[in-house]
Amino acid sequence: MDTKSNHFVIEPGSWLQLGANFDGEGVNFAIFSAHAERVELCLYDPSGKIEIARLELPEYTHEIWHGYVPGLKPGALYGFRVHGPYDPENGHRFNPNKLLIDPYAREFVGDVDWNAAHFAYDLLHEDKDLTFDERDSAPFMPKCRVIDPNEFDWKDQNRPNVAWPATIVYETHVKGFTQLNPGIPKDLRGTFEGMGHKASVDYIKSLGITSVELMPVHYFPDDQHLLDKGLHNFWGYNTLGFFAPASRYYGPKGIQGFRDMVRSFHDAGIEVILDVVYNHTAEGNELGPTLSFKGIDNFSYYRTMPDQHRYYINDTGTGNTVNTSHPRVLQLIMDSLRYWTESMHVDGFRFDLGTILGREPEGFDERGGFFDAITQDPVLSRVKLIGEPWDIGPGGYQVGGFPPGWAEWNDKYRDTVREYWKGTNVSTDFAARLLGSGDLYDQRGRRPWASVNFIAAHDGFTLNDLVSYNDKHNEANGEDNNDGHNDNRSYNYGAEGPTEDEGINAVRDRQKRNFLATLFFSHGTPMLLAGDEFGRSQMGNNNGYCQDSEISWVHWEDLPETCEELREFTRQIIRLRREQPLLRRENWRDGLDIKWFNAGGGFQTPEQWDEGSTLGLYIGRPDLKEEEGVWHDVLLLFNPFEGNVPFRIPQFGEGGWVLELTTSDLSKRGLVITKEKDFELEGRSLALFRRP
Repeated sequence: MDTKSNHFVIEPGSWLQLGANFDGEGVNFAIFSAHAERVELCLYDPSGKIEIARLELPEYTHEIWHGYVPGLKPGALYGFRVHGPYDPENGHRFNPNKLLIDPYAREFVGDVDWNAAHFAYDLLHEDKDLTFDERDSAPFMPKCRVIDPNEFDWKDQNRPNVAWPATIVYETHVKGFTQLNPGIPKDLRGTFEGMGHKASVDYIKSLGITSVELMPVHYFPDDQHLLDKGLHNFWGYNTLGFFAPASRYYGPKGIQGFRDMVRSFHDAGIEVILDVVYNHTAEGNELGPTLSFKGIDNFSYYRTMPDQHRYYINDTGTGNTVNTSHPRVLQLIMDSLRYWTESMHVDGFRFDLGTILGREPEGFDERGGFFDAITQDPVLSRVKLIGEPWDIGPGGYQVGGFPPGWAEWNDKYRDTVREYWKGTNVSTDFAARLLGSGDLYDQRGRRPWASVNFIAAHDGFTLNDLVSYNDKHNEANGEDNNDGHNDNRSYNYGAEGPTEDEGINAVRDRQKRNFLATLFFSHGTPMLLAGDEFGRSQMGNNNGYCQDSEISWVHWEDLPETCEELREFTRQIIRLRREQPLLRRENWRDGLDIKWFNAGGGFQTPEQWDEGSTLGLYIGRPDLKEEEGVWHDVLLLFNPFEGNVPFRIPQFGEGGWVLELTTSDLSKRGLVITKEKDFELEGRSLALFRRP
C-alpha cells in the first residue's frame, strides 16, 4: 500500500505484542490502557507535521487496544490519542487533544517543543489541573517511528561475559566523553559512533577497564525551566521513552550507531552497561505535561496518593513515581530491559533510584514483584544488575538490602574512604569497606562483588575537585549555588580551587593516588568516574546535571604533566588488581587469612581502633595456585595523617617484604624490609608490599 495516501485500512490485529511491530506485510499496533474508552492511531507524513490518517483501534482484549494496518512499512510515523474520563480527583487525566507517545516506541523523530498545548489543563486558570484544555499538542510533539527489527546484522558479535570478580566499571557520558576528544572526527563527537570510535575504545581498554557504564541514553526531553535559562538536561535522568535511544546522540548512522558502538566495545572485550531510569518519567506531578503515560492511563502507570488520587506519591523527588506494582507497568519495564539486552546487546544495567523498583504499596520489599520477575527471567537474571539502593521515600535507604544476584552502589564506601583520608576517626568502618563490606553483603550467599565501590561518580565532586574544594561552586547552574550536595567530605589543603602553590598541589596529587589505590586494592567491584584517572575537574561544580558545556565535558588536551603521571599510576594499580587474586576477592569463604596490625608491629587493639590510628593489613592465602607472578600474601599500610610514621613490619612468615609501590613517591619501589628494618611511612600515604 502507498503510505503517502490516506486510504488506510485497519484490521483487528493481535494484542500479544505491545508497541508497533512490522511483520513484513504490515504493522500491528497494541497499547495498554485499563481505563480508556477508545484509542485512535494517528499516522503522519515523513516530515512528522501533517497527519495523513486517523484510525480507531478496533479491538480491546485484556485491557489492550490493538489493530493492524496492512501495507504500512518501517519508517512510518505515528502517535496515539486516547479517549476517556478527565477526572483528576479520581486519578484519570485522559485528553484526546494531546498526541501521546507510544510507551513501546523504538525510535522518535523530533523533540518536545515546549508549548502550553502540552498541558491537559488551562495553565492560567486558578483551578489548574481541574480544568480541561482543548488545544492540539501534535505540532509540538515528537513522532514515533516504526522500525524494521531485522535492519541490523550483528555478524560475529561476541559478548565479553566478564566475571563479576574481574569487573572494573568506568562511568561515563556519551557526549561528555567524546565532545572534546581530538582523536574522534568532529562529525562523530557527542554521538554513539564517537563513543564507539577506535580512539574511545582503545583508550578505555588501555586503562584496563572491563565494563563501560553509560549515563542515560534512553530518550529524554530537555526541561522547560532549563531551556528558559539557556541550559540543557545533560545527565538525562528524565526518561520519556524506555525503548528508544536518545536521538541527540545520533551520528550519521542513526540508531545503527548505537549498535555499532556496542559491537566495537564487545570486539575489544569490554561490556556495555546502561544507566536506566524506570523510577519516574518526564511528565512530572499533577501540574506537569501530558506526553504519554499520563494521557494513556494515569491511574495505572503512576502511584497516586491513596485518598487523593489527584496527587502523586513522590518517592523519587521528581514529581511522580512509576507504579511497578501494576502487572502491565512491570511488563513494560521487563520488556524494555529484554529489548536492550536481546536486540541491542547490552550487558547489564545500573538502576537509578533502584529502591523504587522494589516498592509495593506497603513499602520496600526485596521480594517484590520486580525483583521476583528479574530473578526468574532466563535472560535478565544473567546480565549485570546494579542498584542505586536509595530513594527519598520512607525506608528508602536500602544499602545491603537488595536481593541475591544484585550489586549495589555502596555510598558507605565512598563516604568512609573520603573521611579516612581526611584523617577522621573511621578506622573500624574503613577496615570493613576495604575488605568488601561484609557487614552489608556477607549474607544469603551474596559475594564481595555485590559492593560497587566508588570514590566519585557523576553526582558530586570529581576526584580532583574532592581534594581541591571545601565548598561546591554551582553558580553556573542558575540556582544561586543552592543545588547540589553540601556534605561532600572534601578538603582543599590550603587554597580553594586551582593554585600555583607547589606544596598544596603535591599533597593533592598524593591524595588522588591514595584514593585510587584504595579503590583498586579494595575487595568488591571498583567503579572509576571517567577522567578521574588524570584529574579531570568541573571547577568545583558538584551538580553538573544541566551543564552540557566544558564544565562537564572531559578535556583531553593541554593537560599538565602530573595528569599523565596519574593516568599511568591508574593503569599500574588496575594491572596489579587484574593480576593478583588477593586484591579482588571472589568469595567470603575462600580461607583468606586477614590480620590488622599497628605501627608497632602488633595486632590492632580495641583502643587503637577507637583512636583512629594508622593501619597495617596482612592478606594471605597459601592455597593459591603456584603461578609465576601470583602473590600468596601482601601487606598494605595506611597513614591518613600529615606526619610520618615509622612502621615495624611484622613478618608473618619468612622471606621479608619488597615494596611494590608507595603513593608518596612513585619511583620508590624494590626496597626490601627484613626483621632488622622499619619502614618510614610518609604522611598521607599508602604502601603495598609483596614477598621477594
